[in-house]
Amino acid sequence: MRAFRAVAAALLGAVVLAGCGPSGSGGGDDAPPQGSAGPSTGASTGAGADAGPAASPSPARSSGPGARTSAVPAPGETLVRVTRSGGFAGEIHTLVVQGDGSWSRLDAEAGPEGAGKLSKQGLAALRTALREADFARLPGIATGGPTIYDGFFYTFVHGGYEVAGEQESLPPALVRVVDALPPFTQG
Repeated sequence: MRAFRAVAAALLGAVVLAGCGPSGSGGGDDAPPQGSAGPSTGASTGAGADAGPAASPSPARSSGPGARTSAVPAPGETLVRVTRSGGFAGEIHTLVVQGDGSWSRLDAEAGPEGAGKLSKQGLAALRTALREADFARLPGIATGGPTIYDGFFYTFVHGGYEVAGEQESLPPALVRVVDALPPFTQG
């Protein structure tokens, strides 16, 4: 069951990522930046071994060769997208936060579950946590923590990079990002 949830989360993440580029571009032909291996197809070892293909940080593409997304998105552009899967009930929820602090919560089928807007302080805290996390230097899959069988698996997309990991394997900087997000469930 755990492997099924991880595969389902990886597939949902891939579908969601397909449209993450500005204006829905979702791709390009330029190579990853130097020092980035791009997506890995090998299996991981350790706590995230059953989470599907490992993903190294991969740059987002925008229109035109060599174009990169801006570190500070425009108000209508996505600042961060985080998918949380697993838990006792095996649920999948995605939070999408725009550059102006507006956010939406999506269910497993990418249907709307809720929306809101972060306060100025909340948006500043999230931007700070994202900047301090330094996504360009994070591994594609965070490993090393103990396995929590009914724990959560997170996938983060920010600034052109995707990183993922089980809750107990997330580095402290990503835990601060999770703490600065709106709630993943209504309640």
